[in-house]
Amino acid sequence: MFNHDSRWHFPPNIGGMDAHSPPLVIDVVSDVVCPWCYIGKRHLESALAGTPEARGALVRWHPFELNPDLPLEGVDRRSYLEAKFGGPARAAEIYARVREAGARAGIAFDFDAIRRQPNTRDAHRLIAWAQSRGDAEELVERLFRAYFVEGRFVGDRETLTALATEAGLNADAARGWLESGQGAEAIATAEARARTLGIDGVPFFVFGGKVALSGAQPPETMREAIVQARAGLRG
Repeated sequence: MFNHDSRWHFPPNIGGMDAHSPPLVIDVVSDVVCPWCYIGKRHLESALAGTPEARGALVRWHPFELNPDLPLEGVDRRSYLEAKFGGPARAAEIYARVREAGARAGIAFDFDAIRRQPNTRDAHRLIAWAQSRGDAEELVERLFRAYFVEGRFVGDRETLTALATEAGLNADAARGWLESGQGAEAIATAEARARTLGIDGVPFFVFGGKVALSGAQPPETMREAIVQARAGLRG
């Protein structure tokens, strides 16, 4: 269970719901270079599609940098794997399970295509910017796919601008936001808040401000959480 905290409250979007039903807000804490976060996103999508109680739900994305100390230009992927796992061979062994889980979720992970491990601060800034303008869902999807399937370097501002454009956002506005440097402090603050709430790993899901799930839980478990959270809102 997750105790409601006002810091998880966002302006409601109740499209598709009746006027007497409060929106079900689903908060997702993740990083765009976390493969289990991508799998968790797919599981959430399946749960939302198969659960009547999820009608009109609003998904909001929150940052959690797995490697906040990486330089802005990122680091060589092989060097990163060497430091984290003891080398590519050990990483391949670990990623084999991730690749299998991804395949079941419809994700064709291509870890070998990743050449540089990025700092994701700008990616999170871009998500926050897109979310402030409406729905960031398409951008989040493009970021995950670009990194894990296409091997694109999501730490580069030109790449991020291109991905924003592919997600239907204005290129000049996205580029201007990235170059401004704005929002970096807000990202750091949001991550600090997540940790004060006991979140020390991702993905992490909070349904209706009360029901929490840690990890890429199966769709069935997420459906149960949605039903429970919806019942709590109605109660």
